[in-house]
Amino acid sequence: MWSSKDIYYISDSTGILVTNLGQALICQFPEVNFYEEKFPFIRTVAEAKKTMDHIMSQSGGRRPIIFSTILDPEVRAVFDSPEVEYFEAYGLFLERLENCLETRGVREPGFARHPTDVTMNRRVEAIHYCLAHDDGTKVSEYDEADVILLGVSRSGKTPVSVFLATQMGLKSANFPLTAEYLSSYRLPEVIRQNQGRVVALTTSPELLRSAREKRYPGSRYARYATCVEEIKQAEQLYLKSHIPIVSSAGKSIEETATQVMQELGISKKNIL
Repeated sequence: MWSSKDIYYISDSTGILVTNLGQALICQFPEVNFYEEKFPFIRTVAEAKKTMDHIMSQSGGRRPIIFSTILDPEVRAVFDSPEVEYFEAYGLFLERLENCLETRGVREPGFARHPTDVTMNRRVEAIHYCLAHDDGTKVSEYDEADVILLGVSRSGKTPVSVFLATQMGLKSANFPLTAEYLSSYRLPEVIRQNQGRVVALTTSPELLRSAREKRYPGSRYARYATCVEEIKQAEQLYLKSHIPIVSSAGKSIEETATQVMQELGISKKNIL
C-alpha cells in the first residue's frame, strides 16, 4: 500500500469540477497522505507538455495520479502516459451519453458555467445582500431574504451564508442568538415574522470551542461549558419554535448549504 501519493488535477477550464471529483474519491482513503496540485486552463498541446514536464520532474518514478477533464483529444493525449495513473472524467461519461442521445456534445470547456445576464445579475445582487446583512445587520430588510440563518456565535452562519449567495444566487442573511434570547428561550421578533425562511445551524461543543478559542483564546466565551450550555439552549429554542435544524459538524460548507436549501424546499434549478 502507498503511504503517500501525488495528485494532479488538470482542466481546460477552472478546474473546480475535476478537483471536486478527485477529492471526493481520495477522501475514501484516509490512511494515505496526498500531495495535491491543480492546473486549470490547459488548452494547448504546448501548455500540456509544459505541465507534464513539471509533473514528471516532481513526481516521476512514483506513478503520480492525474485526474483530467480535458476535452481536446490532442491535449488529453499528452497526459495519458504509461508513467502516470490517468483518470479521464469526461471520456467514459461524455462519449456514452453522446451514444445514448445519438448526437455529439459541444465539447466546449466550461460551457455549462457560462452564466446568462439574468443569472449574473441575480448572483451579484445576492452577494451584495449577503454582505450587507451579515451578523444581524439591517434586520428591517429580512423580508427580502431567500434564506435567514440562525445560530449561536461561531456556529458557521457566515461561511454558509456567503456560499449560498456566491454559488446559489440566494439572498442570505444571518442572525446571531445572543444570551439575551438564549436565557429567555425566545426568538427575536424579526425572526418570528420571517420564520418561513429561517433555518437554524448547530454544531458540536468541541468544534464550537475550537472556533471560539481561535478568536478569543482563554475567554469565558470559548470555554467548553459555555459552548455546551449555549448549544443546548439554542436547540431547545429551535425545537420549541419548530425551526428546522441543520448541523454543520463534520460537514463541508457545501454540504451544510445543500441541507439548508433542502429544508426550505429550494431547488438549484429554480434559482439559477
